[in-house]
Amino acid sequence: MKRILRRSTMIFVLTVAFIGGMGYLTFQLVTNADDWASQPFNAHIAGSGGLSHAGAIYDRNGVVLAQTVDGERVYNESESVRKSLLHVVGDNSLNISTAAQSMYRSELTGYSLIWGLNMPQSLQSKNDITLTVDAATCAAAYDVLKSYNTQGACVIYNYKTGDVICSVSTFAYDPQAPPEITEDNEDEYEGVYLDNVLSSTYTPGSIFKIVTSAAAIENISDIYERTWHCTGSEEIGGSDITCVESHGTINFEQAFAHSCNVVFAELAVELGSDIMTETAEKIGINESFDVDGVKTAKGSYNVEGANKNQLAWSGVGQYNDKVNPMQMAIMCGAIANGGTPIKPTLVKGGADDLLKAIGISTSSKDREMFNPDTASKLGDIMRYTITDYYGDNQYGGLSICAKTGTAEVENKNPNAWIVGYSQDENCPLAFACVVQDTGFGSEYAAPVAQAAMIQASELYN
Repeated sequence: MKRILRRSTMIFVLTVAFIGGMGYLTFQLVTNADDWASQPFNAHIAGSGGLSHAGAIYDRNGVVLAQTVDGERVYNESESVRKSLLHVVGDNSLNISTAAQSMYRSELTGYSLIWGLNMPQSLQSKNDITLTVDAATCAAAYDVLKSYNTQGACVIYNYKTGDVICSVSTFAYDPQAPPEITEDNEDEYEGVYLDNVLSSTYTPGSIFKIVTSAAAIENISDIYERTWHCTGSEEIGGSDITCVESHGTINFEQAFAHSCNVVFAELAVELGSDIMTETAEKIGINESFDVDGVKTAKGSYNVEGANKNQLAWSGVGQYNDKVNPMQMAIMCGAIANGGTPIKPTLVKGGADDLLKAIGISTSSKDREMFNPDTASKLGDIMRYTITDYYGDNQYGGLSICAKTGTAEVENKNPNAWIVGYSQDENCPLAFACVVQDTGFGSEYAAPVAQAAMIQASELYN
């Protein structure tokens, strides 16, 4: 009797396990079959790397970025457009995991659980994808970036709608003629599959003075009445904090515009590690941001255990500070929006657009980065930086608020940065640009931003 009971129990357990396994397999088939079917290792559908049935990808103006012609994947006729949008559109492979042709391959191929990839044309839904980017703006940014022959990134997005107008990452290659990367040439293509806009972090240098300024505005009541005297360096915590030049006697606005390291180092020490950390975390420096399901790389502000000199340098954007380009564009968009950011998007016609069409907001207005007064004051000093120091005639008539940065990096030339936004109501664009291993932000990053912003402004005229 006991033997029969044991056998019955074993049969019951095996039956339950079998049914559970079949259920799990069915669930995986229903939810993942489209992705499995579209992999390029499925030889019978592997023409154009699994894209032989794929729909077209368009920019915001209907410009074809990628399409399938006679079973082959064909990209835009302009080499600059193709290369500038490599990391947004992707190539035939799945190597660039954050690109549209990797993220939305099943949508593009029109896979059906019943028909597979052979659904009758009359039953197929529309398999095209429209992106928010502007091909001409991306090409304009790329043409300047590529001249430096180094890694970099440029992103512009509409801080009212969230549409990403420009997203360019270098190095890049031509998706129409991708290189064969081997052990012999892998150094030449190091990091080429990484979208630097979304997935890289860099030492920020003086663009981080926006964060230190926010902390000072909110916590030092007489910040606008103070003056400092800069001789080009000052000993803080046993070592010198240095400036590029001697600024003489300056006030807060002038210190920001002329990027005085001495002033912002002193402010970081006066504010202290707790307030500096609290401000950085409120702005989101230590977290990721979501862009159509892709998490941006996390920045970093960590002064736990830092000595006085290290804390001073952290307020200048050095020490161990790191930021992500998309993160910096979102921060500038928040300043332009009175302190609250709008969630960026690269794909049009998705679920968010359907909700918007019926009047439901999908913007990431769940928290503010700056209180409205702080945002207004940051905008004022960023605007003063352009009008007082750099000149107001470099962006095609746009009223730009910005901050440059020149971030020192060990054993390399500096990272060149510029971040900012347009105040113009008819052209609500925020931007961030970084060029690695070059020099001054005003010399290397600013020309990229200028070319891209001038081109992007044509969309709003």
